[in-house]
Amino acid sequence: MNAALSDVVVIDLSRVFAGPYCTMLLGDLGATVIKVEQPDRGDDTREFGPPYIGGESAYYLGLNRNKYSVTLDFSTPEGQQRLLEMVQGATVLVENFRPGSLARYGLGYEDVRKYNPGLIYCSISGYGQDGPHSARPGYDFVAQAEAGIMAVTGEIDSEPQRVGAPVSDISAGMYACMAILAALYHRQRTGRGQYIDISLLETTVSLLGNVSANHLISGREALRYGNEHPNIVPYQAFRTRDGAIVVTCGNDRLYAALCQQLERMDLARDARFASNPQRVIHRLELIPELQREFRKRDSDDWLAKLRAAGIPCGPINSIGQVFTHEQLMARGFIWDCEHPTAGNIRLSGSPMRLSETPARLYKAPPLLGEDNDEVDIRFSPGEEE
Repeated sequence: MNAALSDVVVIDLSRVFAGPYCTMLLGDLGATVIKVEQPDRGDDTREFGPPYIGGESAYYLGLNRNKYSVTLDFSTPEGQQRLLEMVQGATVLVENFRPGSLARYGLGYEDVRKYNPGLIYCSISGYGQDGPHSARPGYDFVAQAEAGIMAVTGEIDSEPQRVGAPVSDISAGMYACMAILAALYHRQRTGRGQYIDISLLETTVSLLGNVSANHLISGREALRYGNEHPNIVPYQAFRTRDGAIVVTCGNDRLYAALCQQLERMDLARDARFASNPQRVIHRLELIPELQREFRKRDSDDWLAKLRAAGIPCGPINSIGQVFTHEQLMARGFIWDCEHPTAGNIRLSGSPMRLSETPARLYKAPPLLGEDNDEVDIRFSPGEEE
């Protein structure tokens, strides 16, 4: 099968989440990703468990498909020389060490570009490569706190909450991947590589979206709205007779349709609720009225009724329910993978669907140092790429 990045070789010096997530995306698109790990220890996530299967942690398996693993200690002169030899045959290098760490070993961008001027060198860090906080370590939880995501997450009268998934790491990995793809396009046109500087702090702030726009325009501090929306009403979870569902009325037409299904057209005609700006102002009067009606039926009844009327809505699924979701099953989102020690495992697939160059599973997450011999042959001095 064709692969969009079949001619791209990535040296992956990253570990834990943001960097490996980025390189996994590149691998899904067909890049040859060579994961460089410390001998004996490897990526920290190999020990992030339980659960384990076949001696590998689920955490590690979920982030490292479509990669080769080689062990190399680049703190030694021999390791540094070996890595520089590999860089000469590479297209991209990804790392997420503390700023300046690799430069101490002669492996910073200015060092390695002498060996490969076309190299795209991507650094992922907590705060970026410069500025007063650049030397601080970067962690997802800290980034969520400092970037304001926690301040607007949680119930109205609760403490700020971390998002349940590592959105700072994920967003940094995704932005890094996008920047690398842009740099590859530039390289194709000019032959020149470049340096990419991605920070957890900035990528997480970028996720604020309308929350940041609201603050920057109005100057007002953002509030927590729980499962409600600061600018759209109703756009939230409602308790039903047997559980809860989410309902999103993004315009006045949908709101009127909701009132019709609730058999409460008086709420559509009321001047306080007739337009979205008025509903936002008067949400405290409106929401209890809507909630009272939703309590009268079971979740499945409401979902069928609202969907038939074209009103966006959905269940609040558990993770177990997500991975039996008929839509995901129909689209083949879960990838079956044959692993050398774990046997057949299931992995969350790729959401990137390209008709000509699809993302796909090429290789199981590697054992530590599994590909030392193969990569050694590929990058032996004097060998052709």
